[in-house]
Amino acid sequence: MKRPRLPVQASTVLFDLDGTLLDTAPDLVAALHAVCAEEKQPAPPASTAACYVSQGAIGLVRLAFPDYPPAELERLRARLVALYQQTICANTQPYPGIREMLDALTERDIRWGIVTNKLRFLAEPIIAATGLQARCAVLVGGDCAGRSKPHPDPLNLALERIGEDPAATVYVGDAEKDMAAGRAAGVTTVAVTWGYIIPGEKPENWGADYLISAPQELLEL
Repeated sequence: MKRPRLPVQASTVLFDLDGTLLDTAPDLVAALHAVCAEEKQPAPPASTAACYVSQGAIGLVRLAFPDYPPAELERLRARLVALYQQTICANTQPYPGIREMLDALTERDIRWGIVTNKLRFLAEPIIAATGLQARCAVLVGGDCAGRSKPHPDPLNLALERIGEDPAATVYVGDAEKDMAAGRAAGVTTVAVTWGYIIPGEKPENWGADYLISAPQELLEL
């Protein structure tokens, strides 16, 4: 049975970025569709492609170009990233309730930060454009640690940078790899259901300590 509340000593909350704090799918999917147009390849529906955003740029091109060899997929990944940079925050927004939830954490003197597999040079301008930069205690991108999630390296690096104990930390994400990284790092894990979930996956099977369906529920814990 899941515990009804988070540990009372929790003083830091770390978040995944895409699909957890921010809805970045509109801009990423637009870049994918542009790549498909260049390659004269039928583009997957936006609603389908959005489910694969948590798999990163390489996951998106694999979805759209399933028969391409690895070298071609890498070329298309690089092209997608280049196009994405041009309109990186055109339609990206925090999910409803995210700003209010972050404000409430700050009011309770709970630090929060971001640990994402998104490359740092892509994450930084998005965080700045959406107004999250000023209060973000730490930002660890997918290229900052030795290995990306599901390995615990990024979370361990974030904890080291802010001098926090895993026992006092919560990690919130929208993918099974987030929960795996959190468990390996020894933090409390919270899975969200509003993010980019691949069809057929069930967040309740990810082994998270908690499951929430709205940002307010994190505060209620």
